[in-house]
Amino acid sequence: MKFEEYLSSLQNKTVAVIGIGVSNRPLIDLLLSRGVTVTACDKKDRAALGALAEELEQNGCRLRLGPEYLQGLTEDVVFRTPGIRPDLPELTAAVEHGSILTSEMEIFFEVCPCPIIAVTGSDGKTTTTTIIAELLRAAGKTVHLGGNIGHPLLAEAGGMKAEDIAVLELSSFQLMTMEKSPHIAVVTNLAPNHLDVHKDYAEYISAKENIFTHQFLEDIAVFNADNDVTRSFIGREKGRLRTFSRRGTVEYGAYIASADSGEGQAIWIANEKGCRMVLPLKEIKLPGIHNVENYMAAASAVDGLVPDGIIRNFARSFGGVEHRIELVRELDGVRYYNDSIASSPSRTIAGLNSFSEKVILIAGGKDKGISYDSLGPVVNEHVKLLILCGATAGVIRASVEQAENYRGLEIIDVEDYHQAVSLARSRARAGDVVILSPASTSFDRFANFMERGNVFKEIVNHLM
Repeated sequence: MKFEEYLSSLQNKTVAVIGIGVSNRPLIDLLLSRGVTVTACDKKDRAALGALAEELEQNGCRLRLGPEYLQGLTEDVVFRTPGIRPDLPELTAAVEHGSILTSEMEIFFEVCPCPIIAVTGSDGKTTTTTIIAELLRAAGKTVHLGGNIGHPLLAEAGGMKAEDIAVLELSSFQLMTMEKSPHIAVVTNLAPNHLDVHKDYAEYISAKENIFTHQFLEDIAVFNADNDVTRSFIGREKGRLRTFSRRGTVEYGAYIASADSGEGQAIWIANEKGCRMVLPLKEIKLPGIHNVENYMAAASAVDGLVPDGIIRNFARSFGGVEHRIELVRELDGVRYYNDSIASSPSRTIAGLNSFSEKVILIAGGKDKGISYDSLGPVVNEHVKLLILCGATAGVIRASVEQAENYRGLEIIDVEDYHQAVSLARSRARAGDVVILSPASTSFDRFANFMERGNVFKEIVNHLM
């Protein structure tokens, strides 16, 4: 279905959009601009929305706000926000009464006129998505970057051309109800995550699988061969398979071997034409072996679309995505890093493994129902001072103190980031690293990980 055809199909229908946030606001504006009858539903009350409520109403939008915002959904089409489960009783009742339940991303897959490359995973998906998009742009492609990375694309689909490429980051919440898959699907890795929303780990994995289960023979699936779960996907792909591995060679995809020059190691690509060296690891500016894996995933995805020279040039200069082991500043020989994106133990573990020296770690946030057992041993190995702040402070402390390698690591609880940064500043010496890597979500105190990271950066940048 084409973009204009879909919009025309809504002309005589009523539409409810659940959530007046980043992912749905452009959708609301688009539908209103085309004369569609829209009701915007949000758990926030009118006072919390502020001037936005009046603005929406002036544009013809009906509002259903507050605790009962999901009650009585009778609209013909209901767009859910990604964070809302599709099987909530109110949504189930709406579907039983004839409503069509969908989402901004599902409709984008229906109307997008160009090939789609999409990335999912527990860790590394934003960086991998960004690398893929920037490599394609450097190769002269017109790229539309969006999805969970923060930019909804449906409202822009009408201006896309068949020769363009859409590059998406997809979360498990976006994938739960997807019945279409991208032309190139990348799964970076999988580990327990978001179990405060998903029923269990099996449901989380099942959602992620939708990124490739609806592909066709000509499509491409890229899996991490070193991760137990993603390795289990091999053989279930519907199209062509590419894998990446740090531990061994692969038939199609990316692997690590000695560089042609004999100096260190490099990423190699294997395809039907043979094997070739693409990127010496020493040329990757981003720290950490997990970023080597991100480049392997990206190189596998763009093989045949981007020349190797562009990959090498990009890797030498790309300093990373904001809030992902982002160097905030160096003060008196101490480097301060913002890794606010680390909302799970596995992300924090990857961040800690990026540094050869022991670091001062600031961690803690909201619990999302996952185990912290794996974090404790790594903290004991890589951290010289642990500063905890937030609802998960207790479980993180327990994981550290109950680990077999606990040798009395100093752990200090503080009230907020001002205290955390002040303490880190007083204890750090030249050559030290201070890193915010919470291992938890931000929702105990912040709207999202971006706000959390920005607060941390502001505090650090005001240090004297």
